Amino acid sequence: MAKKSEKLKEQALPAAEETAAETVEEAPAAESETPETTPTLEEQLAAAQEEARKNWDLYLRERADLENFRRRAQKEKEDLARFANENILKELLPVLDNLERALEHARQEGSGGEESLRQGVEMTLGLFAKSLEKFGVTPIQAEGAPFDPAWHEAMGQLESADHPANTVVKELQKGYQLNGRLLRPTLVMVAKAPVA
Repeated sequence: MAKKSEKLKEQALPAAEETAAETVEEAPAAESETPETTPTLEEQLAAAQEEARKNWDLYLRERADLENFRRRAQKEKEDLARFANENILKELLPVLDNLERALEHARQEGSGGEESLRQGVEMTLGLFAKSLEKFGVTPIQAEGAPFDPAWHEAMGQLESADHPANTVVKELQKGYQLNGRLLRPTLVMVAKAPVA
């Protein structure tokens, strides 16, 4: 067995030496090819300058696109602010039309047309309230409710034996809320205990 392993070693050594010699012979050949394929410094500089020119051109184009986008966005924002109320105004125009019709009708009636004028104004008021409700505007019910400074603005106090203290007795101006948020507080008179 020892003889066999020695024979294998002897055969392996010359094969390894041949491989190493081939590698050494190939290395100089590779070195001699490298200088011919490596670009010169001038060529590298020209390539870098060309790439820089392309990148600068891309940068300028992107910058122009960004500026155009900013202008477009600003114009859209201005248009939105200018025409934001378009829908609500379209809903209010029929109310204006009905008020004009009621006045015209009252002028033609002369005297004695108070009842028809009152009915026309009531119908217009109902139409107006429905138009506001479409946009989330609802009145605040205050009379008889406890005074709440978040929803009511007290204009004064009235002595009242019929109402508990700090209760809204009279509504001077109706308040409104927009989708649950205060739009305008209700102007109220608040009850206070009578002086004995």
